[in-house]
Amino acid sequence: MTNKVVITVEATVNAPISKVWECWTSPNHITKWCQASPDWHAPRAENDLREGGAFSTRMEAKDGSFGFDFGGVYSSVVVNEKIEYTIGDGRNVKILFDSTDTGVKITESFDAESVNPVEMQQAGWQAILNNFKSYSESV
Repeated sequence: MTNKVVITVEATVNAPISKVWECWTSPNHITKWCQASPDWHAPRAENDLREGGAFSTRMEAKDGSFGFDFGGVYSSVVVNEKIEYTIGDGRNVKILFDSTDTGVKITESFDAESVNPVEMQQAGWQAILNNFKSYSESV
């Protein structure tokens, strides 16, 4: 039996929780921040934000060389506080939104997959979270 590895990334966004939540959950915002590097983009996003609801975001290399759908089903949604979901491959993700004096601290924890190194997974998810921070502070 192998031990499950949970990876955590975090960032504090200097914006009110209502704006952070809207940017995180609205498909028209998701398509503007959901990529790990400038040579990728998210041309499509769908989001049924409720327990049992599904979401899907299309992530593609801008040159068209590779792309995939990232999606799952929500197991828990507490507005302005928490989102939990299961990715299509069975891994779990938990995102906490904590309003502080300096903004909204987002803590995202997810089960690692077994194909790519943990450091690579953490770097990719952190890069996407950093893009979210930059985007949501600028709109």
